[in-house]
Amino acid sequence: MKLIVGLGNPDKEYVNTRHNIGFMYLDYLYGNIFQENKKFKALEYITTINDEKVIIIKPLTYMNLSGEAVIKYVNYYKIKPEDILVIQDDLDMEVGRSKLLFKHGDGGHNGIKNIILNIGSNEFLRLKIGIGKNSSIDTKDYVLGKFNIDEMKILENKFANLNNFINDYIIMNRDVLIGKYNTKIDK
Repeated sequence: MKLIVGLGNPDKEYVNTRHNIGFMYLDYLYGNIFQENKKFKALEYITTINDEKVIIIKPLTYMNLSGEAVIKYVNYYKIKPEDILVIQDDLDMEVGRSKLLFKHGDGGHNGIKNIILNIGSNEFLRLKIGIGKNSSIDTKDYVLGKFNIDEMKILENKFANLNNFINDYIIMNRDVLIGKYNTKIDK
C-alpha cells in the first residue's frame, strides 16, 4: 500500500498559490475526484494502480500541520514511511524544476517538518517542484502569493512532463525512479 500526499492549504484563497503546488499537481492528474474524510482531516482518493492499493490525499490541516493528517493514514493503514510520497513546493529551485529526494531533512519547509515530527521518520520520498524565490518579498507572502500567467504555463508543461510519474512511482524501484526523474531534462 502506498500513500501519496500533495501539500497545500485548503481554502479557496489559496488556489494557485505557490505553497499549493502539491494540491495543483494532484488536481491536474485527478481533477475533482477527491472526497472529504473528516475523521482523517483530508481530501482523499483511493485507487489501485498495478495491483497496488494507493491512497492519494490532500491534507485539510493547512500546510504547517500536514503531518496531523498523514499520521492518521499511517496509523490506520499501517503504512511504512518508505511507502509514502510527498509532493511539495521548493523555494530554492526555479519555477517548474523538480527533484526527487529520499531520506532528507525538512529543508526549512514547515509542512515537511510537521510530517517528519508526526511519523517520526524522514525515510519517505519527496517530489519537490520549484516555485522560485523573490528576495524582495517576505517569504511567507511569497509562498502564499499566486503564480503569474507565465509561471502557470511553465507549471502546466511540468505537470504534463510528470503525467506518468505516479504510475512509475508504483511500479519502479525507488533508485531507478530517482535516476529517471532526476536526470530527465525539463522542457
